Amino acid sequence: MRQCMGCNEHKPKAELLRVVRSPDGAVSLDFTGKKSGRGAYICREVKCLQRARKSRRLERVLECSIPDEVYDAMEQELNDCAG
Repeated sequence: MRQCMGCNEHKPKAELLRVVRSPDGAVSLDFTGKKSGRGAYICREVKCLQRARKSRRLERVLECSIPDEVYDAMEQELNDCAG
């Protein structure tokens, strides 16, 4: 079980999407769940990513600042994945 950083619900790992900070400091979505680096989980919904963005929770968990462009790119990836 993992906790979504947006809605705080506990769900099985397979139902969530991993956000990873790679060793070089890049933040991205990890659809495979196998990228190396520090990870946090969100539901596969844009609203959960937006909640995590507003509360800056991903930044605290991943221990780095995340530029707006990266959040925008992650939202676009989620929209493309869902659509």
